[in-house]
Amino acid sequence: MRNLNSFLLPTHFLRAQPGLDETPCGRHRTRQPAGSRARRKAMLRDAAAACGTVAQLQQANWRVFTPCRAWLSNESMSLSAYCVLCCRRIGTSGPPTKNDLPWKDLRKIAKLTGSLTLGGFVFITYEVLALKKLLKIDTQAVQQEKLKSYIYVHRASLDPSEYQGITYQARKELHKAVRKVLQAEAKILRRPFNEHFSTFDAEEHECALWLLLKRSQSEDKMVRLQAVQDLARNSHWHDYQYRTAAQACDQRTAIGLARSQDIDLRFFLPPPPLPKVKDDYAIEDELRLLLVSLPQTDLDQCVQYFTSLALRESSQTLAAQRGGLWCFGGNGLPYCETLSKIPSETVELFCLQALVQHSKVSTHCDKIEAKGGLQLLQRIYQLRKDSAKIQRNIIRIIGNMALDEHLHSSIVRAGWVSVLAEVMKSPHVIQFSHAARALANLDRDTVQEKYSDGVYVLHPQYRSSQPIKADILFVHGLMGAAFKTWRQQDIDPSLDEKASEGEEDYSECWPKTWLASDCPALRIVSVEYDTHVSDWKAKCPVEAHRKSIAYRSNELIKKLRAAGIGERPLVWVSHSMGGLLVKKMLVDASKNPEMDKIVNNTRGIIFYSVPHHGSRLAEYSINARYLLFPSAEVKELSKDSPALKELNDDFLSFAKDKKFPVLSFAETLPTHIGSMIKLHVVPVESANLGIGDLIPVAVNHLNICKPKKKDAFLYQRTLKFIQDALARELGS
Repeated sequence: MRNLNSFLLPTHFLRAQPGLDETPCGRHRTRQPAGSRARRKAMLRDAAAACGTVAQLQQANWRVFTPCRAWLSNESMSLSAYCVLCCRRIGTSGPPTKNDLPWKDLRKIAKLTGSLTLGGFVFITYEVLALKKLLKIDTQAVQQEKLKSYIYVHRASLDPSEYQGITYQARKELHKAVRKVLQAEAKILRRPFNEHFSTFDAEEHECALWLLLKRSQSEDKMVRLQAVQDLARNSHWHDYQYRTAAQACDQRTAIGLARSQDIDLRFFLPPPPLPKVKDDYAIEDELRLLLVSLPQTDLDQCVQYFTSLALRESSQTLAAQRGGLWCFGGNGLPYCETLSKIPSETVELFCLQALVQHSKVSTHCDKIEAKGGLQLLQRIYQLRKDSAKIQRNIIRIIGNMALDEHLHSSIVRAGWVSVLAEVMKSPHVIQFSHAARALANLDRDTVQEKYSDGVYVLHPQYRSSQPIKADILFVHGLMGAAFKTWRQQDIDPSLDEKASEGEEDYSECWPKTWLASDCPALRIVSVEYDTHVSDWKAKCPVEAHRKSIAYRSNELIKKLRAAGIGERPLVWVSHSMGGLLVKKMLVDASKNPEMDKIVNNTRGIIFYSVPHHGSRLAEYSINARYLLFPSAEVKELSKDSPALKELNDDFLSFAKDKKFPVLSFAETLPTHIGSMIKLHVVPVESANLGIGDLIPVAVNHLNICKPKKKDAFLYQRTLKFIQDALARELGS
C-alpha cells in the first residue's frame, strides 16, 4: 500500500489559504468568525471520526486518498487538512496491532476442527482393523499340514476324561499291568516275549504303524519278514505316516520294502541333496578323474584297454592342458591319437562302460566308494534321465558294488534304495531286471545267493512267501543277450492283418511273463556273457582267448554257483552256441566233486538249434564269418573242429549215464545275414544230438527260440517238457 505521506498537501499550500491561522498541529489555523466555532467543533469531531475510518482502511490495505479527496471536495480545506495530518500521524505511528478473532468464531472453528479430526481418526482405525482382518491367515489348515509332516503320530486328545468311560480306562490299566507281568516273566524265564501284547495299551491309530516298525527290527527273522510284508500292504495311510516309516525304518527294512511288489514310494526318503556345482561343471571330467584315481596296475588287460579308450575320447582342449601320455600297466596311449569331437553324453557312456569293468573287481569298488563315486553316479543319474543306456550302466555298477556287503550301508546312505525302488516300477524289462538284481544283492535277509554281473533273476523279482521248488536257467547264443534273445517273435504287419490285435500282449521276455505265470514256483534265471566286451566297435586286442567255449564255461559256472544254481532241481534252456556252453559246463561239473550238485540236480535240457556237429557258417566267406561270429567262435564251430567233436562225445557218454531227458528244436528255414547272404546256420542234422526228442520247426535260426504267441506250439511244447521234467517238484 502506498504511503499516505505522498498524498499530504504541501505546507506552502496551507499557508496560502485564507482563513487559516497557526495551530498546535501546524503553523496556521483557520481565520473564521467566532459565531461559527460550534460548527467548527462539530466538523472537527466528524474529521476525527473520518480519520479513524481512514486508519481502519489503512489496516485493510485500502487506498485512503480517495475518501480524503471526497471529503475535501465537500468540506472546507482546513478540515481536510486536519484529516490528512491525522492520517499522516497514523501512517508514521508504526505497524498496527493484530486484532484477535471473536471468541464465538473460535468456538465454531474448534468444533469443526475437532469433528474432522475425530472422524478421520475413527475412519482410519476402522480401515486398519478391517485390512488386518482380511490379511489374517487361517492357521488351521497350516496346522493340519504340520501335523501330517511331523514324525510322531498326533493323538486325538490328551484328556483321559474324553475317552470312552471308566470301564475303558480300567481295561487299559489292566492291560498295562498284564503286559508288565508278561515281560517280567519272559525276562526271568528267558523266553521270547510275544509282541502281540504290546498292543494292549495302544490306541488303534498308533498301534498299526509303530508296532509294525518295531516288529520289522525284531531279532526273529520270521517276525520281521512278516512285519515288512504287512507294512508293504498298507496303501491307505496318510503322508505323515509314510514319512514316519521312512524316517524310522532301518536299512534292512528299507531294502525289504523296496523288494515288495506294488510298494508305495512314499515309504522311502529321497536321495540326499548333492552339493551345488559351478556353471562350468563337466560330468566327463569328473568321470575321468575317478577312472584315473583307480588302481592302474595288476589289472586285466581288457580293463586297462577300455579305461585307456575311455580316457582317450576327450576334447582337444583337455588334451592340450594335460599333454603327455596316459599309461595303464605300461601301455602308453597319447591323447593326440585319433582325437575327435564327440558329444559329451557319448564320452560319459564310454567312461561308465569302463567303470563297469572296474566294478567287477572288489578292491576297485572300495576305491570308487572312497572317491565319492556313489554320489557322482547319483548326479549323473539325475542329469541323464532321458538316456536309458546311461542309467542302465549306472544301475549295473550299483549291482556289482552291492556284491560287497560292507558297502551296503554306503549305498543306502547315498539314496540308491529309493532310486532302485522307483526303477522297479519301470515297464522296461531290462531296466527293471537290472534294478531287481541290485536289490537282490542288497537283500541279505531273504536272499542268500549273490548275482554277479550278467546273471539276472526273471522270476521272482520281488520278495515272495511262496517257496521256490526248482530253477530254470536260460543261456543265449552268440550275438544274443539275456533278454532280447527270449522275446516274443516280431510280427510283420504287412504279412499279418491282425498283427495289431496282439500288440497289447506282446512280451519282451516270454520266460518272465508267460513261463512265470504258468509255473510260479520256479526261479527263472537268465545269464549273459559278453559277445563284445562293450558296445564299442573297437575290440579288446587281447580278447581272443575269452571267446573260447572253455573260458566262457569256466567263468559262467563260477557265477552260477554263487547264484545258487545246483541247490535245487534244474532245467537248462539254451539257444545256438549257448547249448555248447551248457554241455561244457555239465561235462566239467561231472569231473569236479565240488560241483556234483549241479550234475545231480539236472532234470532236463532244451536245445534250440544248437550246432552239436558244427555249423555251415564256417564254409562261407570270411566276410560272412566276421559278420556273425568272431574268428575264435568260427573256428570252434567248424565241422572238423576237434574241440567240438570231443565235447560232443564227452557229453553223450555223460548224458546216457545220467539218463535225464533232452528236447531239441531244429530250424528248417534259412536266415538272412545282411542284405546279400541267406544262410541255413544250423542244419537239422547238426541240431540232432542223437539222444532225446528232435522237433523240426519252420522258422529261421533267430526265431527258433521266439514263440509267435503264448499258445504257439513252440512255447507249449517247451512248457510241457519243463512241467514233465519237474513233475515231482511241481506236484503235477
